Amino acid sequence: QVQVVESGGGLVQAGGSLRLSCAASGRTFSIYATGWFRQAPGKERQFVAAITWRGGTTYDADSVKGRFTVSRDNDKNTVNLQMNSLKPEDTAVYYCAVKTKGMGYSLPQPTAYDYWGQGTQVTVSS
Repeated sequence: QVQVVESGGGLVQAGGSLRLSCAASGRTFSIYATGWFRQAPGKERQFVAAITWRGGTTYDADSVKGRFTVSRDNDKNTVNLQMNSLKPEDTAVYYCAVKTKGMGYSLPQPTAYDYWGQGTQVTVSS
């Protein structure tokens, strides 16, 4: 069992920056990767970025490449999503998800993840 809690959402103006954090607790030794997804009203859940815990390999969606950076705090069971040059189309509920160790996966797919946070709202005004 892994508990996942996102924080850091809020209201920002276009062009601004925001940093989201994902805190994991419980059986964190079993974590393979942490991913970020977002869902806007009336839209499907969309992959944003992910990072593996052992190698620190990162993956970015094309829509956020060059603007968002995912990183892990090596001293804590936390993953951050630094969002720069925010656009109104980035407005969504952002979810942190945890994939535990196992066979077979595709990190951009929501079904690859085992635990999800409650989401945090990010609103970008124009």
